[in-house]
Amino acid sequence: MTVFRKDLILKIFEGFSIERWNDLVRPFELVEMDKAAEKMVIAYIIGKFEEQRGAQLDWDWMIHAAFFDLLRKIALCDIKSPVQQMIRNEYPEEYRKLNEWVLDQYKPLIRNMELFNRFTEYCIGTPPETDSVTGQTARVLRAAHKYATMRELEMLAVVNEKIRLHNIEKRLNQDIAAYLDLRGLQLLVTKQRPYDFLMILEQLRFQTRWNQTPRVPKTSVLGHSFFVAVLTLLLEKDTGHRFCAARRYNCFFSALFHDLPEAVTRDIISPVKQATDGLPSIVKHIEDAIVEKELQPLMDDCYRDELLYFTSNEFADRIRIPGADSLFSTELPAAVSCRIPGESVQVSFQELNTMYNLPSFVPVDGRLIRIADHVAAFVEADSSINHGITSRHLIDGRNNILKLYQPGQIVSGIDIALFFEEFS
Repeated sequence: MTVFRKDLILKIFEGFSIERWNDLVRPFELVEMDKAAEKMVIAYIIGKFEEQRGAQLDWDWMIHAAFFDLLRKIALCDIKSPVQQMIRNEYPEEYRKLNEWVLDQYKPLIRNMELFNRFTEYCIGTPPETDSVTGQTARVLRAAHKYATMRELEMLAVVNEKIRLHNIEKRLNQDIAAYLDLRGLQLLVTKQRPYDFLMILEQLRFQTRWNQTPRVPKTSVLGHSFFVAVLTLLLEKDTGHRFCAARRYNCFFSALFHDLPEAVTRDIISPVKQATDGLPSIVKHIEDAIVEKELQPLMDDCYRDELLYFTSNEFADRIRIPGADSLFSTELPAAVSCRIPGESVQVSFQELNTMYNLPSFVPVDGRLIRIADHVAAFVEADSSINHGITSRHLIDGRNNILKLYQPGQIVSGIDIALFFEEFS
């Protein structure tokens, strides 16, 4: 059954309206979607350093866990995290019932039973053992969660008296101490190069989308990127094809980082980008040049090449030619057999499904990410219009997206016009 439906997408979109730290003075809006996005960026950095040290991680579990964490936060936003922790630690049976209640809220919304069963296992199943691959992955995600909270606290410290933050900071430091065996976290806490890279990425949290018009709720570029990553994950369920875990990972993180260049160029709205025929390619060329000059030096070896692959030609269906050490290097399809190892090659959606749905080809469904990006922009505009905060920019933006997808038009296995019809 179709999972990509209006009611579920709008429920996820509520993550932009849930305010964090609303009992403290805040220098800017801190919302749940942005926290989820930064947590996943940090998890990626820490995870890559763990892989460099020889650890195995279950990235597929992590991607779904990050999504499920957001769903839980949306359902339980009225219960502060410390209170939830006390319920979990001191009243485990009530905590289980609370999670069952969360599942009941989403059962009518998540129509894909495989996805809902996975959500159920995450909420009320047996926690993964610490020494298992999934257990190690859970530690990375938990460490990222703690450090993302610490970053928020550091930003709040600028405008709050120390006495307000003392107990929170003490408790958080105690929590983070349990994860300091993770190399990536060590480098972040001691403000080494990964910290400098994160500081640049955090600028996406301060950049507001559609900044030429009033809008409710406001959405940051970073939060938008995580929303697009989640939408990409859900769209995959409706393509009619089963992605290998590596392909799902590539699509999710390509979506998460698809606006990475805007950390140094700022968000250039689509009408301006398309003001002349040649401007889109010029802007892309300038973005690539700035990323090479300002961002690449801050990227560590364990993820630099992958990130550059994810953010280059981000909306194209593509693969990367396997190197000589790949198990599949002698079995390349004739169409790419003469290509250089490591080269990025555009392919069709059909070819991704029939020939390249293998980890060695690093498949990415860029067109699926583009659909998710358009859906995110549409929901951002439509939601504000329905709240009574509208403008010519929002109406034109919404209508221009609708024009891109005609009824019956199938892109990457998706008839997205059917989704948009739900908003009519």
